[in-house]
Amino acid sequence: MNCPKCQSQNLKVVEKRDSDSELAIRRRRECNDCSFRFTTYERLEVPTLIVIKKDGHREQFSREKLASGIYRALEKRPIEEADIDTLIDEIEKEAHSQGINEVASTEIGNEVMEKLLKVDEVAYLRFASVYKSFNDLDSFVKELKVINKK
Repeated sequence: MNCPKCQSQNLKVVEKRDSDSELAIRRRRECNDCSFRFTTYERLEVPTLIVIKKDGHREQFSREKLASGIYRALEKRPIEEADIDTLIDEIEKEAHSQGINEVASTEIGNEVMEKLLKVDEVAYLRFASVYKSFNDLDSFVKELKVINKK
C-alpha cells in the first residue's frame, strides 16, 4: 500500500476498528515520511450476488448503486454519515446472508424502505416516490397514510 499523498510505502496503522456490520475493518493510517493520515477499509470478499431487476434482466449487486440511492434519499437530512454507512452495511449484509446467489431487486428495495422508515420519514417518502414511481399527488397521500399508521 502506498501513501495517497507522497506514494511512500513507509506507513503505520494508528488505529484499527471493526465496523459494526462485521463486513469491514477500518484502519487509520499515517505516512511516516509526510505525516499524511488516511483511512482504509478491509472488506470480506463475498461471492458475487446477482440482482434480478423488475424487467427480468440480471446485473451484479452494486454497493455503490445502493449507497447512491440511500444518500440521495437522505440528502440534507439530519443523519450522520456513519449512521448512513451502517444502514448500507446492514442492507448489504441482509442481501448476502440469504445464502443464495440471486436476489430480486424488489426485496432489496423493500428492505431499504423498511430501514429508511425507521430512520427518517422524509427520506422514506423520497425513496418510495422513486421506487414506487409515484405519478400524482394521490400516490403521495396514500404513502403518507402508510407512514401515519406506523
